[in-house]
Amino acid sequence: MDFVPHSLSPAEHKALLDAERRGRPFLAYRDGLGDLRFVDLGDRDRMVLGRVAGNDIVLDWDRQVSRAHAHLEQVGTDWAVVDDGLSRNGSHVNGERIFGRRRLSDGDVLRLGETTIVFRAVGTASESTVGAQSVPQVRLTDAERRVLVALCAPFAVDGGAAHAPATNGQIAAALNLSRDGVKTQVRALFTKLGVGDLPQYQKRTELARRALDSGVVTRAELVSGVRRR
Repeated sequence: MDFVPHSLSPAEHKALLDAERRGRPFLAYRDGLGDLRFVDLGDRDRMVLGRVAGNDIVLDWDRQVSRAHAHLEQVGTDWAVVDDGLSRNGSHVNGERIFGRRRLSDGDVLRLGETTIVFRAVGTASESTVGAQSVPQVRLTDAERRVLVALCAPFAVDGGAAHAPATNGQIAAALNLSRDGVKTQVRALFTKLGVGDLPQYQKRTELARRALDSGVVTRAELVSGVRRR
């Protein structure tokens, strides 16, 4: 898959508002084709997430997800995610790996393998908190997206062991752009992804982290980009 849409289309935005108006807890995530999916939790008290058929939520496109990766369970009026250590790559909530049980709050972002899943406890149309840190809603131009993917590209190499994003010079060479053109796009990306008052040497790393943690850039895109070079 070479392209995954990350901004909400009018139909997706309407579907999100409809899910929120129902006032029941739900999950939102993009499937292997990039389509936005919703799972209503209102009538369930436990759901198993994993890669193989038979799970309540099947993430069969994501090879980083274990066969039975984690489960969600209702605790009173709340929900918790549980990973008892059986998953190969672990489960993360808001970027932090969990061990055992973690109670979820509205808007928490779960990451299983390369898949980002947003938990909504309850919502209304006026309370939508699903944004850049959850279902990706950042609207990027084609030029901004190409620069952002190139910036994050080193994290697709050696299992994501890179410690620094690509430099402006590397991005310019990869995309056949001028350095000034890259700088202009990077400054715009700082604004769109909310990278604020940080030392300059930290801002690019924070930009890449936010892009990857929020799903604005997926590792599938990075791998595709590396293969095309």
